[in-house]
Amino acid sequence: MRHVLRLTAAGAALALTATACGGGGGGGGSEGGGEQTGTALKGVKIEVAAKWTGPEQQNFEKVLDAFEKKTGATVTYASTGENTDAFLGPRLEGGNPPDVAILPQPGLMQQYAAKDQLKPLNAEVTSAIDANYTPYWKELGSVDGKPYGLLVKSAFKSIIWYRTDAFDEAGVQPPATFDDMATKTAPTLADAGITPFTLAAASADSWTLTDWFENVYLSQAGPEKYDQLAEHEIPWTDPSVTQAMETLVKIWGKPENFDGGKAGALKGKFDSSVTDVFAREKAAMVYGGDFAAANIGTTEAKVGEGAKTFPFPKAGDTTPAVLGGDVAVALKDNKGAMELMKFLATPEAGTIWAGLGGYLSPNKNLKAEAYPDAQTKQFAQQIQASGDAARYDMSDLTPAGFGATPGEGLWEGLRSLVQNPSDIKAVQDRLEADAKNAFKD
Repeated sequence: MRHVLRLTAAGAALALTATACGGGGGGGGSEGGGEQTGTALKGVKIEVAAKWTGPEQQNFEKVLDAFEKKTGATVTYASTGENTDAFLGPRLEGGNPPDVAILPQPGLMQQYAAKDQLKPLNAEVTSAIDANYTPYWKELGSVDGKPYGLLVKSAFKSIIWYRTDAFDEAGVQPPATFDDMATKTAPTLADAGITPFTLAAASADSWTLTDWFENVYLSQAGPEKYDQLAEHEIPWTDPSVTQAMETLVKIWGKPENFDGGKAGALKGKFDSSVTDVFAREKAAMVYGGDFAAANIGTTEAKVGEGAKTFPFPKAGDTTPAVLGGDVAVALKDNKGAMELMKFLATPEAGTIWAGLGGYLSPNKNLKAEAYPDAQTKQFAQQIQASGDAARYDMSDLTPAGFGATPGEGLWEGLRSLVQNPSDIKAVQDRLEADAKNAFKD
């Protein structure tokens, strides 16, 4: 089946042409072989909008193909481009939204829910979420106790990538704890003449610093305090934040740990921080989520061979599992939208998607065997092992002015910690002032 879309400029009126084949005969079985197609939604047309293009879009369309075959519905895919709100906003205001949209962060879901532009998920979708996700993910997709969203695709942010030949040369193994990484692994690499890390702390790329902080904070303070800090229910001057920053400066506070020292780190961009390790061999380790594999793919290093990962080392009692990801929501309250949402919540949909590569899910019933390579299986197992302790990226849960803006809020506050690691109090005071402003809006 095919989904063809012709778009005008973003935010303008949308003209859709779908060449899709509805369900030809074959009875109502949902699992029939050959060309057999279900008929429960025969004649129903559904439009889905998401930011994905290229291979990501193609893989998602294969999931939609399976839904079409299962139900007899016709599904059309629209790419929003990178600015999802610029695409959806005018259509919502004009009363012509797609049936389902997939949003790049929960904050956008909350924004639309506050304007009554989302439809609460029905009992069948909610039951599918209850069956396949831990309670945290249901809460993440809820606003004022009403379930609106489903995390359909995740990014795993609790890993460190390393160059295997550098570790072999220095005679080190992946560390189990943050202290081991700071006091044993990094110094041993340095003694062998190998710079331990590259760090992306340039103003536009200092989101990486928030991920470092989130992993340390989740591990030390635990999930409950993590949730409280994300909601600004405890201040950024809290002792738990002090402890996390004191832990970070065990690495960030030593310029010799970074390629180019402090000045190099403060100019470091994410893409080059990865390729500087694996193409130019300027350091042994780099922080990056599972998506860093795409950057490594531009080098001669092979993921799983010369480029491997280890779990972000524990800084406390909790094994950190920080996720980003995309949240599906219903913009129309109709049977087609809700049936598609229910399908996306199932291991059936996840298994199709996982087998195509470039995909992870917190769905607890999606088996690791569904993933096509050892590296992705490892990421999936780490997510599953974290259970109820897994948490969404904190910076993406806060107002964008605080958590997602270069040169402001959390990005710049943590960047200032790299610049001046000796004055943690000043960093905390600044973050608390910024958070107060952001959360009162």
